[in-house]
Amino acid sequence: MKLSPNDIVLRPRFQLTLVQDKETILTHFQHAMDHPFVIKRLDEHVFIKFNNLNNHFWSPQLHLEIVDEDNTCKLYGVFGPNPTLWTFFMFIHFVIAILFIVVGIWAYSSASLGKNYHIQLGGMVILILLWTVLYFLGRAGKKKGKPQMLQLYNFMMNVLTE
Repeated sequence: MKLSPNDIVLRPRFQLTLVQDKETILTHFQHAMDHPFVIKRLDEHVFIKFNNLNNHFWSPQLHLEIVDEDNTCKLYGVFGPNPTLWTFFMFIHFVIAILFIVVGIWAYSSASLGKNYHIQLGGMVILILLWTVLYFLGRAGKKKGKPQMLQLYNFMMNVLTE
């Protein structure tokens, strides 16, 4: 698995070239039953995630897309968090960003009018600190989900080598 060399990869991606045809590979995934995983197929997309017993807040899932080429096929994989968690995390980031902009405009307006703007600057500092806390929470969650990410990858490789 070739991951990006930097450490700030939000959703690690990989690509494999396979000698089997697309339908054979999709059938392998459709018939693969392993206890800790739930496998769902939608056309040429396969979603592999952990079942409820092995799932925790930071559990990743693996999204595979299998595309036909000449005599081979390509498998594109993306590791990511639960889509609900990802959406919630992005929503919180956007809310903080919008609040930062609004408070910044408020501070600029107060400064332009010659009024006291220390409260707005304090609010902006608090928003920056909150953003930093969210960043480190995300990093900690990614670290906690890494062993499960490797389990997903190993399961995928086992299914492909059957």
